[in-house]
Amino acid sequence: MKLTIKDWAEDDRPREKLQTKGKQTLSDAELLAIIIGSGTPSESAVDVSKKILKASDNNLFELGKKSIQDLCTINGIGPAKAISIISALELGKRHKLSEVIEKKKISDSNDVYELFYPFVSDKQHEEFWVAFLNRANKVIATNLISVGTTSGTLIDVKIIMKKALEYLACSLLLCHNHPSGSMKASKEDENITAKIVEAARFFDIAVLDHIIVGNGEYFSFADNSLI
Repeated sequence: MKLTIKDWAEDDRPREKLQTKGKQTLSDAELLAIIIGSGTPSESAVDVSKKILKASDNNLFELGKKSIQDLCTINGIGPAKAISIISALELGKRHKLSEVIEKKKISDSNDVYELFYPFVSDKQHEEFWVAFLNRANKVIATNLISVGTTSGTLIDVKIIMKKALEYLACSLLLCHNHPSGSMKASKEDENITAKIVEAARFFDIAVLDHIIVGNGEYFSFADNSLI
C-alpha cells in the first residue's frame, strides 16, 4: 500500500505540524512532502523529499535549476509532482520579487542584486536585464533584453535606449548572469557596459551599476570603479 500523509502518526504529519507549531518548524523535506502529497509503496513522502533534496546537494537554489525531466528521474516523482515542485519554487521567487519591488529606492549594489536575483538566479543560460529608474531612484520597470547561451548573450544597445526613452528613465541598472558562477567581468562585459554608458549619456541618462550574478554572489561594476 502506498504511504500517504494520512497514514503517519499525527505528530509526524507535516500539515498538522504546520498548523499546530508554525511553518518555521518544518524542514525543507517536510515542506516538500506537503507539496508532493504521497510517497511510494516503500517510502513516505518525506523520504522521497529527502531524495529530491539530496539530488540537489540539499540546496534549494540548485533544486530550482531542475527541470521536469530531472525530477522525474527520482523514484516516486512523476510529471504532476515535478510540476507542483517547480510551481512552488517559482511562486517563492515571485514572492521574493514582490518584496524587492516594494522597496522605495535603490541605494547600493546589494539593492541592485536583490532586484535582479529572482530573475536570473537559477538560469542555465545567460540573460541580460535592465531596470529603468526615475529621478528618485525608484524602479519604473525591469525588462529582459537578451537571452543567450551558457557562455554569452548578444545585447542590442538601441533596444535599451528605445525602452529608456519610452519610460522617460533618468537612470539605468544593468544585470546579467554567469551560469558558471564566475564573478569575473570579461572584456566583453566591460566593452558592452562602456557602450551602454556612452549611448545613455547622449540622452542625459545615467548608468548607475552593472552587476554580474553567480551562485548566490554578485560582482558590481560600480563597487569596483568600472562604471
